[in-house]
Amino acid sequence: MTPPARIGLFGLLGSGNLGNDGSFEAVLGFLRTEHPDAAISVMCGGPEIVASRYGLETTALNWYEGEYRTVSGPLSVVLKAFGKLVDAVRTAAWVRRQDAVIVPGMGVLESTLPLRPWGFPYALLLLSASGRLVGTKVALVSVGANVSSQRVTRSVIRWAARLAAFRSYRDEPSRDAMRAMGVDVTNDRVYPDLAFALPAPSEPVLPRSVGVGVMAYHGGNEDRARAGEIYESYVDKITGFVAGLVADGRPVRLFIGDRADKQVVDEIMRELDSPLIAAADTSTLDELLRAMSAVEVVVATRYHNVLCALKLAKPTLSLGYASKNEVLMTTLGLGEFCQSAKEIDSAALVRQFAELESRAGELAGIVAKRGAEQVRLLDEQFAELLAAFLPIGVR
Repeated sequence: MTPPARIGLFGLLGSGNLGNDGSFEAVLGFLRTEHPDAAISVMCGGPEIVASRYGLETTALNWYEGEYRTVSGPLSVVLKAFGKLVDAVRTAAWVRRQDAVIVPGMGVLESTLPLRPWGFPYALLLLSASGRLVGTKVALVSVGANVSSQRVTRSVIRWAARLAAFRSYRDEPSRDAMRAMGVDVTNDRVYPDLAFALPAPSEPVLPRSVGVGVMAYHGGNEDRARAGEIYESYVDKITGFVAGLVADGRPVRLFIGDRADKQVVDEIMRELDSPLIAAADTSTLDELLRAMSAVEVVVATRYHNVLCALKLAKPTLSLGYASKNEVLMTTLGLGEFCQSAKEIDSAALVRQFAELESRAGELAGIVAKRGAEQVRLLDEQFAELLAAFLPIGVR
């Protein structure tokens, strides 16, 4: 008798990012359907949250709890350095206990936001290298990628990808980026973001309501010197846009995609102090989808806020921080309704929003049709994983 499969899931999960957790939930749902007897364990950034929310066995991603905090003195430097050595042993031991490990989506090969090579990229490299060392297959499934401008980060990400047994990407530019960084992508496929596999709820829609997805946006790696300036400009322009909606008598619902974004919600609500503005209370992507289904139109920054709006076939405007937003919007038929979060043109934003609303019926139909195709493609990927990666037996 073949023992139950032992499947590991790995990533910055339970750490406050709704998009990451949504991708995880999509794969977890697939596994529970296709491998209901599997022993699933998770190595993640928020083990307590994942354990309590999903009832799974969890292991902390890092030995040192302050891994992702800025060093505050010599002791923290020593602890971080020692933690790198401990994590190499811990990761290999955890991987050895699995028959297969899946990294469920997320931008794990990206460096579009501030990122240090010895943070999560190093953790991902340990995972892939451990898989090779102990004979456990590691799959990077529908992940995002870009060409890092930093040499060390680029090298760490390249080797983390090279050592994985299976790779698929959530868009063509991600695969192109890995090719440009020296990874052989001949057998790698492109499939949609995993969050498209989540069910789409349907709630009563509040007339004339607008959903605004905000982000604590400070620019990218190259913008560290002016991060504060970028943040203030972004918040000022988003606040101005919301003020215009309120002046027109429009109900506004504010959404976040990460715990860090709540500070932007608080600033907007303090500044405008209007009964027409409400903040959606969401801690999972499913809750975000449910809350977002109650608005007519969405303007959003975070990638998975945009994706949720498109999943719900909402007329959507993206104020993106990376090319992945534009790629997603173009794929779903809304490529003309994009701006950069770093350089928002307020007058153009008002014009784009007016056009988006005037064509709402037409655009919603296009998005719904293309969204159904994203779901079909994900079903195809899950079938490929079952056939090639998950018929697990004793090693």
